[in-house]
Amino acid sequence: MNNLSSALFLYVIVIFSAVFHEYAHGWMAAQLGDDTAKNEGRLTLNPFRHIDPVGTVLVPLLLLVTSGMFIGWAKPVPYNPLNLRDQKYGSLKVGIAGPLANLLIALILGFLIRFFASQIVGSFDGSFIFVEFLAFIVYINIFLAIFNLLPLPPLDGSKVVMDLFPGAWRYVGGLGFAGIFIALFLSYYILSPIAQFVFGLIVGRGI
Repeated sequence: MNNLSSALFLYVIVIFSAVFHEYAHGWMAAQLGDDTAKNEGRLTLNPFRHIDPVGTVLVPLLLLVTSGMFIGWAKPVPYNPLNLRDQKYGSLKVGIAGPLANLLIALILGFLIRFFASQIVGSFDGSFIFVEFLAFIVYINIFLAIFNLLPLPPLDGSKVVMDLFPGAWRYVGGLGFAGIFIALFLSYYILSPIAQFVFGLIVGRGI
């Protein structure tokens, strides 16, 4: 696979993983009594309903083609915290639903590799590459889950801080959009080794 094909494959993985992530936010909000996402047509796995023209198309494709890096985002699924039945921890539940959805993808495909890779490899042409693709999807979803759980705005982890540690929120919330730059710095230097460790726990081998 050439560099362009690899970049496009990475792009597709991240976009669909992000769509599942955003859908999970809307689904959890609906379970807690808020139909905002459903009423706005966002409670769907249709990727076109979650695309941000700049964050989902222009920026990530430009970076992937020119540098091999990936930075991007989907449109956040809207919800109204005042409509949630659980007023104490409702926002926390909506917030962690997205990362948990990514972790669920990683667990399902990771266990498939762990317990059935030997049966898959050799069963059809390109089976080894297929398993490697699955492994890549597992790693990306682990990374997305950990990244989004960082307690920095506007990431989902900030909602956890808001509900569990309201006293600390004035410091975390004060970071504003600068939080995303701190998160990107941490992801480059710290999160990758953690994601690789979790990958090994799930799959039973390194990536």
